[in-house]
Amino acid sequence: MPIDVTRYRAEFGSLAFEEPEPHILEVVIGNPGRLNAADAAMHGDLSSVWRAIDTDSTVRVVLVRGAGAHFSSGGDFALIERMIEDEATLIRVWKEASDLVYNLVNCSKPVVSAIRGTAVGAGLAVALLADVSIAASNARLLDGHTRLGVAAGDHAVIIWPLLCGLAKARYYLLTNKPLTGAEAERIGLVGVCVEDEAVLSTALEVCRGLAAGSASAIRFTKHALNNWLRTAGPSFDASLALEFLGFRLGDAREGLDAVRSKRPPDFRGPGPG
Repeated sequence: MPIDVTRYRAEFGSLAFEEPEPHILEVVIGNPGRLNAADAAMHGDLSSVWRAIDTDSTVRVVLVRGAGAHFSSGGDFALIERMIEDEATLIRVWKEASDLVYNLVNCSKPVVSAIRGTAVGAGLAVALLADVSIAASNARLLDGHTRLGVAAGDHAVIIWPLLCGLAKARYYLLTNKPLTGAEAERIGLVGVCVEDEAVLSTALEVCRGLAAGSASAIRFTKHALNNWLRTAGPSFDASLALEFLGFRLGDAREGLDAVRSKRPPDFRGPGPG
């Protein structure tokens, strides 16, 4: 039975869906002209789509990618500004950010990410929480949170130390240095690095192999491996709470204005303690 992509399009309208080959669901993050930034609707869809996929017996594997030359630049400026100004939005997005991580971790179907161009923030969370990540050598990966004046929440604390070690996680998350796909593979942050033009074909090849494999063996292996992430759940919860606390402080306003203006931030807010 083919995947009912029409159902996914109707339920998660901010995302695009295809079935490039039998039992492979392709999830496409698209926002033309804005590096596939996630607006409010897309942020909500990215948090909840994994539960629908988990219970869909026609899906054996998921391929997630960005439309065009980029993966995703993370949350868009309008959403971030609304989070700073409105408590109800802040609480809603906090819950969605938590659900995005836990629903992806707990989705029983293997997920393969094809990372090209820019991958930042919430977009990077999806890219790195995928079970197999395929990155272009010239891709640009950036957590982006400290540049914005808030703690590295989203996904970083739950998975970066496991993937690349605490020393590298500290370096890149505290300094907010971007990584190329080649460097990300060198330190273990992504699974495979290939040239840009080979990213999608390589990702599809991996999906094809997973779709042809033993569904129970693959899903049980994923479940067991992801117990490492579940063990890190309390640390992730703390990081996310601290990130969203930061949106109530002055540094977040300065950080957003600096990013919008493409200038260095002038953080003057008081530090804790």
